[in-house]
Amino acid sequence: MLGIARRGLRLATGLVLGAVFTVAELPFVALSALSLLLVLAWPRGRRAVLKPVTAGGRALTEANRRRLRSYITTDTSHAYADHRALQYLSLRWALGLLGALVLSVTLIGAAYGISWIFILLLSEVRNPGTLAIASIGGLFLLFLSLQGTFGVANLETKLARRYLGPSHQEELERRIEQLATSRAGVVAAVNDERRRIERDLHDGVQQRLVALGMLLGRALRSQDEQRAEQLLRQAHEESGQALTELREVAWRVYPTVLDEAGLRAALEMVAERSAIPVRLDYELTAEPETAVATVAYFVVSEAVTNAVKHSSAGLITVRVAQGEDAVLVRIEDDGLGGADSAGSGLFGLARRVAALDGRFRVDSPAGGPTTITAELPCA
Repeated sequence: MLGIARRGLRLATGLVLGAVFTVAELPFVALSALSLLLVLAWPRGRRAVLKPVTAGGRALTEANRRRLRSYITTDTSHAYADHRALQYLSLRWALGLLGALVLSVTLIGAAYGISWIFILLLSEVRNPGTLAIASIGGLFLLFLSLQGTFGVANLETKLARRYLGPSHQEELERRIEQLATSRAGVVAAVNDERRRIERDLHDGVQQRLVALGMLLGRALRSQDEQRAEQLLRQAHEESGQALTELREVAWRVYPTVLDEAGLRAALEMVAERSAIPVRLDYELTAEPETAVATVAYFVVSEAVTNAVKHSSAGLITVRVAQGEDAVLVRIEDDGLGGADSAGSGLFGLARRVAALDGRFRVDSPAGGPTTITAELPCA
């Protein structure tokens, strides 16, 4: 809910700026059209007029591109033609006026919706029915105008992409670049995982097996039955510890419970195995596809492991929810903050998420809290 409110406020700010830009765009479009019409049959004059017109059009268009990128999160191409910029401005001013109208209605609806508070505080209510109807009508008008804010922002996006791009070729080039980057990231993540597995086996299980072999060898060579029995007992304990560590390595590579019981059960086991209390809010009503579930599991597992090792937190909160077209994963701890998103663990998670065309973000100011979010696209 808070995220929707923030997005609405950001969009409203973008529309306010768009309405302000209309003050310059409308006179510019009118004067440019009139000037070009006067020199339509005079080639030299048309060229002389066209130069400042295109320069002014580009300046206004660039201002709108910055506004769209900052407040409406719409990216456009910088390689648009001059005539496309003029076509864009010739229509954009109308959206600016529409945005101003919608915002005005929003203010009116808000004023009527909360007017009963001031009336109750400042004067005596003589017609409570009329006051109630006015307040309800104001709130309804506020609701409709807020929906209109999102609608105008959507029209702004469509208009900008229609005239300013990016073109189909630019989209393809950007997609190819993204795929090449994500493929390289996947290869690097696989290599990192192999090195980690080799390190775990070498430093853990292999050392245990070497110690086990030495104990068995000493037991075979011993002439003292009591000593041999003691060595065999130690070897038995060592074999149990080696088996435990081998299971830990297998769990970190891929937990079988993820295939057998699903994502929720796998995350519950992560919470149970954590040295810090973990509160799990699992809101998915259906099991996600295997690739999404796997990445979601590793995001939570690695984030919880990092929090246990470095955060000094007292509680870790994990939330897995269904977005509009993505699985949303959020891990937050109340620790000291300062997590390095470029570190090997978190950077590896970012590459895993990027391989699914997802979004990954780490927010960890000094003093905490640390919040890790991942958006994993799904059908």
